[in-house]
Amino acid sequence: MEMNPNILLSVENVVKYFPLRRGLIFSKKNYVRAVDGVSFKVVQGDNLAIVGESGSGKTTLGRIICRLLEPTSGQIFLDGKDVYSYSPHDYAKLVQPIFQDPYSALNPWKKVHQILEAPFKIHHIKYTEEDLVNLLENVGLTKDFLKRYPHELSGGQRQRIVIARALALRPKIIVADEPVSGLDVTVQTQIIQLLKQIQTISNSTYIVISHDLRLVERLCTRVVVMYLGKICEIGPVNKIIGSPVHPYTKSLLASFPSGDPEDRRWVESPPLKGEAPSAVSPPSGCRFRTRCSLAQPKCAMEEPPLTRIDGDHYAACPVVLGGWRD
Repeated sequence: MEMNPNILLSVENVVKYFPLRRGLIFSKKNYVRAVDGVSFKVVQGDNLAIVGESGSGKTTLGRIICRLLEPTSGQIFLDGKDVYSYSPHDYAKLVQPIFQDPYSALNPWKKVHQILEAPFKIHHIKYTEEDLVNLLENVGLTKDFLKRYPHELSGGQRQRIVIARALALRPKIIVADEPVSGLDVTVQTQIIQLLKQIQTISNSTYIVISHDLRLVERLCTRVVVMYLGKICEIGPVNKIIGSPVHPYTKSLLASFPSGDPEDRRWVESPPLKGEAPSAVSPPSGCRFRTRCSLAQPKCAMEEPPLTRIDGDHYAACPVVLGGWRD
């Protein structure tokens, strides 16, 4: 791969299929197409969001980037090097995850000081108690928390500990999977502000996985919108949210209730109707066509390519972008 000093991470045509077990053998034809030919690049300091409904493949993709899953095919490059050219030990120093559930991500039998010192011990890095205190202070907690167990912490405090642990090795990339989804609105705001502040200290780049486009607007500069394992739109966050092109992106943005308990529009006429098709047998052509009001016969025949709209804004919908080419 040609080295570009501005590109921190490059994901190239990544595919992940999970075979379905039937009896004692795996079927060669039946598998879950969780991620199906995804490509994008991440620039140093340019936070990227990966958004979509449950089942879109975003979490699977995040785990592949963290090397918690191995792709079926495709390549990922970090600093111009294939990620599998790094040893697992070295790669963990460069890419760290923040998991969705902070409680399950923490060992309930270990105190906070044991949790925070684990990265240093695993990687044979000398540390002092002051280093652990600094990690806590970076996430807005005090030294007293070193003596506590996870069950003695609130949800927001647990998430701060998870973030502190991820920062211990000063990674280049932090992959945060729904980092605030289980927290109340006030704590969500605090964690997002915390992540912004920490970035100025750590110089890490975030890849944020979420279902909420409006939430990532506050933290990310670019957005990848996924549906059923495919990218349907990608571009700057202001373009994706301010001028969405793909029907799925528009529906996703419109699918969040206004917050007014008297507003019945979302209940009576939801923008996203029906369930997403199975990833075992996705629709032919455009995968969103079975839920799209703009679908045409040719949408079932050909897979729409990502087409440049302007700048670095792309969408995969020939219907919206001027029709299918003969």
